[in-house]
Parts: sequence; C-alpha cells; structure tokens
Amino acid sequence: MDIKLPLAAMLMAGGVLGLAMPLISNGNPQEAGKDLANLVTGGEFTPEPQLGMAQQTATGWAENTVLERQADGHFYADVRVDDRSYRMLVDTGATVVALTGTDAADMGLQWYEDDVAPVAQGASGPIEGVNVIIDRMSLGGHEATGVRAIIIPEGASTSLLGQSFLSTVRSVEISGDRMVLGN
Repeated sequence: MDIKLPLAAMLMAGGVLGLAMPLISNGNPQEAGKDLANLVTGGEFTPEPQLGMAQQTATGWAENTVLERQADGHFYADVRVDDRSYRMLVDTGATVVALTGTDAADMGLQWYEDDVAPVAQGASGPIEGVNVIIDRMSLGGHEATGVRAIIIPEGASTSLLGQSFLSTVRSVEISGDRMVLGN
C-alpha cells in the first residue's frame, strides 16, 4: 500500500490541530515531512488492557529546553528512554508519541504481528500499528511516566514526539527558529 495519501491526509489534520493549539507563537508553522510526522494525528488511541494503563505523570523542569529549527524546517529532540537517547521529530499536532519499529525494538518494546491493528485513519485507509505505554521518557530536565505511544512497525523512518509527551510540558513556544519547552 502506498502510504503517501494517508500521510498527506494526516499531515493536513495535524496542521489544523496544531494551529488550534496555543503552542505555536509565530503563526506560521512549517508543514511536517513525508515520514512519520502527523501519521497518528486524529487517530483514536485505545491501549491494550494487558499493558497496565499506567497513570501519566510528569516531574518539573530543571530549566527550559531550547531546540533549534533544523535545515529541513523541523525541530528534533533527543529523548531519553531507559538511559538511551532517541532522536525524534517534534510534532505539536500529533496526538501521541509514534515510534518506528526499529526504535521500539531498541527500547525493548515487544509486539507480535497479530498485535498490529488500525491505530489511525488515513485518506486511503487505516494506518496499522500497535498501542503501547512507555514507562518513562525524559527530555532535558523533564520526565514523564506512563506515556501513550504507538509503534508503526513498517513504513516510518523517524520517530515522532507528540502530545502524549508534550502535554506534560508546562509550555511549548515557537519563536522564529527556536522552540522552547519548559516553564
């Protein structure tokens, strides 16, 4: 299945959601790329019962975290999971964290082919993935636990840092080529 049409539809939905949120201060957000960005925007999240629905919590910031816009127009963050760093595209319009199959496997998250099911709706049909909970994630001095995520086993080249983590941050502001997360 060609995933360009579902990605385009999800990109548009993510842009609308992103503009509706008071997170973008310059009023001119860049469109997300052709990979995983916005893939899950608008998708309905239904965690698997056996995952043990951890309560999502967050600790305070030691200081603000500043991300610089990269040459491709996007913001990336080095997020820590289990003492390992993962580079993720920051997407304020995405509902949840979305992981590539490679990153998820490296984090020790396991799934079976039978677990893969529709997790979001694209223009040409459902987007297939697996709902999971990430026990603990951190970025800069901020840590969140019980973070909702989906694994996209195939077709995604970059993991996505979405609202299931970003909503635990006190503020997210974009000004020019800088994104500031923190107090």
